[in-house]
Amino acid sequence: MVWMVRMTNAARSVDVDRGPAGRDRGQAAVLLILVVAVLAAATMSGLGRLGAHVRDRVHAQSIADAAALASLGGGRGQAVAVSTANGATLVSWADGPGPGEVTVVVRVGSASATARASDAADEVSAR
Repeated sequence: MVWMVRMTNAARSVDVDRGPAGRDRGQAAVLLILVVAVLAAATMSGLGRLGAHVRDRVHAQSIADAAALASLGGGRGQAVAVSTANGATLVSWADGPGPGEVTVVVRVGSASATARASDAADEVSAR
């Protein structure tokens, strides 16, 4: 389709041919906005999942530390109680590897953490 526009000004005429591409003006902008919106939604979803995993990892480490310290005096039962009270699952509890040490592994969501505690006194070296 050819669009013809006649403008008269001082005995001049101008023909403008918009052609078939004239109907598609602005389509690229709409497509670009749609693509940007989809990419933004995907990015936000990914960041949300990453944030949830990091939160679970930090929470699991805190609970593992607390469970390991609590189990020094109360054994495995105390580690289970502390883990459960804080929303974690005790995956494993072990006496050792050294004397007076315990090692625990807990799981929160998709994250797990390991902690070791000892009731032995640390040696401090003077400098």
